[in-house]
Amino acid sequence: MTKFLISFPASAMHVPAEDMAAVSEAAHAVIREAKAAGVYVFGGGINAEVASTMVAADASCTTETYPQTTEFDGGFCVLELPSRTVAIEWAAKIAAACRCSQELREFYFDPES
Repeated sequence: MTKFLISFPASAMHVPAEDMAAVSEAAHAVIREAKAAGVYVFGGGINAEVASTMVAADASCTTETYPQTTEFDGGFCVLELPSRTVAIEWAAKIAAACRCSQELREFYFDPES
């Protein structure tokens, strides 16, 4: 089984405030379905209110970030699935629930992770 990252940036969601409760419930319903199917690994949303921390090998910390990740926010989940085709099906369910397209990425298999 392969692990897949399904994600979206916060800026992709264009949902009226009055619809957010319904979107939240729909998204949670898909996650409950994934858990019931035994394919859910973990997921959540990036807390945009907490700044990222760059940690160096000597454990020194700065508030900088990699330039390509300055706007890393939004929601994600990791599912363990038998194929990319099945991953696309799950991503479509999440896209429908969240009312925005989802980015699908496959994790490289590492037997030690």
